[in-house]
Amino acid sequence: MKTNTFEQYESSVRSYCRHFPKVFTDAKGAVMTDENGEKYIDFFCGAGAVNYGHNNDYIKGKVIDYLATDGIIHALDMYTVPKREFIETLEKKIIEPRGYKYRIQFTGPTGTNAIEAAIKLARKTTKRRNIFSFMGCFHGMTLGALSLTSEMYARNGAGATFTDCTHIPAPYMFEGLDVIKYMQTLIDDDHSGVEKPAAVVMETVQAEGGIRVFDDEFLRDVREFCTKNDILMIVDDVQVGCCRSGTFFSFERAGITPDIVVMSKSIGGIGMPLAIVLHTDELDDWKPGEHNGTFRGNQLSFVAGKAAIDYLLENDVEAETRRKGELVKKYVTEEILPLDSRLELRGIGLIWGIDFAAIDSSLTEEVIEKCFEKRLICECAGREGSVVKIMPPLVIDDDLLLEGLSRVKKSIEEVLNK
Repeated sequence: MKTNTFEQYESSVRSYCRHFPKVFTDAKGAVMTDENGEKYIDFFCGAGAVNYGHNNDYIKGKVIDYLATDGIIHALDMYTVPKREFIETLEKKIIEPRGYKYRIQFTGPTGTNAIEAAIKLARKTTKRRNIFSFMGCFHGMTLGALSLTSEMYARNGAGATFTDCTHIPAPYMFEGLDVIKYMQTLIDDDHSGVEKPAAVVMETVQAEGGIRVFDDEFLRDVREFCTKNDILMIVDDVQVGCCRSGTFFSFERAGITPDIVVMSKSIGGIGMPLAIVLHTDELDDWKPGEHNGTFRGNQLSFVAGKAAIDYLLENDVEAETRRKGELVKKYVTEEILPLDSRLELRGIGLIWGIDFAAIDSSLTEEVIEKCFEKRLICECAGREGSVVKIMPPLVIDDDLLLEGLSRVKKSIEEVLNK
């Protein structure tokens, strides 16, 4: 295996390759292939960037067709045909049919840049600096987004002091704690030491936080709290949007309308870099160029993003995600949880986690190594990495999904019985 080039020249910041030390050459659907021809089932899904599968034929075909026309590739935020078609498709086929009214802001093509734009906009429009975010969250690695992120490993890498964010206990953390009352007390009590925030930023499913699904009632309560106190509600749908939870937007199940929605990863269709901020008309208070970026006009991403929306609607990806999610839940409940009664399963749609915290959090590293030996790629999440994360492409075939789950089961069995 020729990895010396990477080890000799690439920065030590490299991460995933340490868990998956193979050189990959191609990928299709839910399978990745290394340079030796070994095939791996993908339960990692580019951290949620390839929901519709690697090299999805329909989406890739649209990109290839566009490339063949000598169509413009880079255009900053100038008007282009691909941009117009992406906007019209997202608005007419996704946003408006769901009863939402959002403007689309194109940011730099990463989730963290879109989070930066969202909190800047919240602060600009409310004239307040503080932000509430929930413990267990992950919102990005740039300084503004990192101030919201609660993971200490990520925060410690910045070498900076973070300000203007108050971390709120997540609803699962303390039994009996009324989180909404807690937040209300913080802003009402003139001795709380906490400034009223511009926004509450939240993931409806804390993915890196350990696949923690916030229930519908809590989401509605946060919406009500924000409305009551003139605070903006920002939903980070970077990882669990684009049908991952079983609906295009992860908050649809609660019947709420956030003020701002942040999306990236699979909004670019097949892993093409794209990020957007959706915000209501009344928040459109930007001056031209106040938040910009050289690559906020990637035309190939617009082409792929439009094709992805067409594909998901034509193939009923939302319903298929919910159906396959039930397959995962049934298999893990019947085949894996009986291996040890202390294992816990959490999830929704096609994002699930098997929690080892009650046994030994360190075992998950061994599990993902065993999985990789069995040619399955998955990662850890949660506090101390205690959760084995199951996140395959939404288009994975049932048989391949079940085969992947069987490899997870065998890996866990071997680790528990060592």
